[in-house]
Amino acid sequence: MIIKDRTIPDELILLRFIRARIKVSEKTENQIISLEKGYDGEKRFDKRMINLSLDCLMINDLLLETNHTHYQIDTLLITQPKIHIFEVKNYEGDYLLDDDCLRLISGKEIKNPLIQLSRSVSLFRQLLQQHRMNFSVEGHLVFINPEFYLYQASPDLPIIFPTQLERFIKQLNTQSSKLNVKHQGLANKLLASHIKDSPYSLLPEYNYDEMEKGIVCVRCGNLDMSDSGQTKTIICKTCGFVEDKEVAILRSVQEFSLLFPDQRITTNKLYDWCKVIKSKKTIRKVLQTNYKHVHFGNSSYFE
Repeated sequence: MIIKDRTIPDELILLRFIRARIKVSEKTENQIISLEKGYDGEKRFDKRMINLSLDCLMINDLLLETNHTHYQIDTLLITQPKIHIFEVKNYEGDYLLDDDCLRLISGKEIKNPLIQLSRSVSLFRQLLQQHRMNFSVEGHLVFINPEFYLYQASPDLPIIFPTQLERFIKQLNTQSSKLNVKHQGLANKLLASHIKDSPYSLLPEYNYDEMEKGIVCVRCGNLDMSDSGQTKTIICKTCGFVEDKEVAILRSVQEFSLLFPDQRITTNKLYDWCKVIKSKKTIRKVLQTNYKHVHFGNSSYFE
């Protein structure tokens, strides 16, 4: 049973918004590529884990803090025998493991996810101790991409390769697992302890004035939506995607709110932000229908 779904990381959502409206640096572009690849790998893992049939609780994207240290858990699985912590990597290509050093065959060294996993497992055990909960914990590093190969990997390492994942899931399904109130209590504590705002998020500097205005197409990501003013829809001039006008405006409000949380939502501001919507009355109607209208002196805004 999944009790916390996986969602697109807020950092990735914001970076997509920023990239659509300003030219980003090569460093930021690589950051986006890395986040996209990581998220795609986690979704691959989720599709495989659907085959789990034992009594369990699954929590995705868990950000915790233990002893003033933050750590991210891609997937945490609570079963009766033990708690499983999964670190999922979407690496592809040939890699070499030399003691604690992980590097590409070309020689470039990268951060060893085994060390990251060990750190997360240790901190999570400390968290359980603080709550006086006695559960067995086991960590797994999952390489999900079928185009990945690791040389010199000892079979004793807590690694699950792409070809081993199905067998691992089948082994889990053969175990006896009957959860009780203790397991549910742990899940509730973890959900309550989850930190929503990640301290790891790194965003480039941006401001309202420098950003190109318009509505981003949800299909192709281009800022090329057009409004004829005659229908209830708008269309992307790049890919031809047609979207309900109200849906597009609400999506733009959410985007604006995420990018500029300190700015008030007003009809004039959203009219400028959306740019392509011909009628200011259309924007005002959408805001009045979906948000609370707050009067403030001679002005007003929506929340």
